[in-house]
Parts: sequence; structure tokens; C-alpha cells
Amino acid sequence: MRSTRPFPLPLACALAAGILLVSGCGSADGASPGPASDDAETRTVQTDQGEVTVPADPQRVVVLNYALAGYLYGLDVPVVATVPEDADGEGAYSDFWAEDAEQDGTGFLPWSTDGFDLEAVLGAEPDLIVAGGLGFPLFQAIEVYDQLSEIAPTVVVSGSHATWQEQYGFLAEEVFDEGERYEELVAAYDERVEEVREAITPPPGPVTFLVLTADHTPYALIEDTGLPRTFERLGLETDPLFAENDVEPYTTGGDMFELSTEQVGQMVTAPTVFVLGFNGDTADVATVSESDVYSALPAFEGGHAYDLPHWVLRGDYDEEMALLDIVEEQFS
Repeated sequence: MRSTRPFPLPLACALAAGILLVSGCGSADGASPGPASDDAETRTVQTDQGEVTVPADPQRVVVLNYALAGYLYGLDVPVVATVPEDADGEGAYSDFWAEDAEQDGTGFLPWSTDGFDLEAVLGAEPDLIVAGGLGFPLFQAIEVYDQLSEIAPTVVVSGSHATWQEQYGFLAEEVFDEGERYEELVAAYDERVEEVREAITPPPGPVTFLVLTADHTPYALIEDTGLPRTFERLGLETDPLFAENDVEPYTTGGDMFELSTEQVGQMVTAPTVFVLGFNGDTADVATVSESDVYSALPAFEGGHAYDLPHWVLRGDYDEEMALLDIVEEQFS
């Protein structure tokens, strides 16, 4: 197993020393502030890592999870840098927030499967770091939380926030004091959900969500996480494969678990299956149907296997609204 420490110990110590020179003396809880702001007002945020004192009006926010960036743009929070959607990727703006990112001049920080580039994070001179969420970015943020907190106050979005509502609500209400804006967005979303639910004829349930990587390694989504919970509101229950089988999330705080080829044939017996790629449109129904394993599944034999774009996997508000359009078009 590869180490998740981004730097060997001597370099980590040197980095810590550099952080102290740039940031000055830290607070007693170790969460020292980043560059000074003209507005000294702060607020306290309760996180899984304890209380974090954050600037009330941050101006240089670094987001260490691509899937969280859209929330900040929606709240008009300036994002100085984020990480690519895929580890070791070059980075590209989402179509849903590209205009906002261009206006902010948002850059991409190096990110690998071994961890975040802490020197690059330091170089971005953040006054607030937002990390966590679902999947590997959460695990990596927890691993280096102390180092991140020496660079700037760091808020890790808990993995227990398994839906966009929980993530967005935490950020809007607790971190950025934008509860009213969040309530407006939720009201618009709830209204749209009801419209779509009334307009569609759902396919037979329960359903299973299969996520395939570039090499077509299959994963199944855990039923009480984001995307399955969205479909539940639309009248589609997810087959409880995680609850009923001896399986583990692919990483701490993960929203899916890996399947072997044999397990696919044994466990994916739901009459409806949705197929999507991981961090890219790396798979579709037509392609995986060429495999005898998938073509023999009840959903494929019954004509109820459907494609979904990869970005719905951990969709933010804008992506979830777009997903509702897709479902309405597919099943009306």
C-alpha cells in the first residue's frame, strides 16, 4: 500500500517551518489564520475535528475537493484554487461553474493519489481551506488536517453529510452565514423534484447504480448516500446491497464499494440498473453490454439499463437540477 503522506518527514518538517514564517504565530488550538484580512470578524464552526475559527468574509479560499467547489461559487465565495476532479489530472472547469471560476481566476493545485501538494496549497496563500466531502478527498484531508490547519483555518466537510443538501447546508449556514440563500435554493429544488416525480413513470424497482472506472472496474453505490437518495425522492428505491452483504466502502467515508466480476453476476439482480463512469464518461450501457456478465443481468435482459453522466455521482446543486431534467426526459 502506498503511503498517503505527501512528503517524507524531513521535508514535512521544513514545510512546517516555512508555514510558521509565512503565517505567524498560531492559535492555541493549532488552527492558525492565513493572510491577515482588513475585516477581523470571525465565526466559529463546529466540525468533526473540533471547533474552527474562520474569517467571516474570506477572500482567498482553497477547495480541496472538486465536488465542493460549485457550492462556493453559488454563494459568491471567491475560490482562489481547487484540485482537479481526478487525482493526477490536469484540471478543467465544470460547465456548471466555469464562468464563475474564470471571473475568480481559480487555479488548479497538484493532487495525486498520494495526497495533496501542501507546498502548492501554501503558495496559494489561502485565508480559508475547505476540504472533505465524500470519498478519497475526505480521507486525504483527515490525514493531513494538522498541516493544513497550520496554513489556514481548515473546515473539513464531514462524510456524514451524504447529500448535496447536507453539504450545502453546512457550508452555507455554518461556514459562510448564507442560510437564507440556501433556503431559497432548497425550495426551488424541492418544487422541481415534485414536478418531475409527478411527470415520470419510473422503471421497475429496486435499482442499482454501477460506477465503472476507466479500466471498467465496477463499483456499486451505497444506498443511503447522495445519488440513491435523490432517486428515492423520485420514487425509485435502491437495492440495499451494502446493508445486506459483507462489503466495505472503497475508502473511509466512501459512497461506493468495489465488486468483483463474480459479485456483479451474483449481487446485481435489481430489475433496473443505472450505469455511469467515474470522473469521466468512462462507461456506458452499450459498451458494458458486450460483456457476457453484464448482458446476462436482469436489468440488461429486461431493457432497463440506463446511462447517466459521470457528474451526477456526487452532484452539487446545479448538477442535481440538471439531473432532474435528464430523469424527466428519460421517463416521461
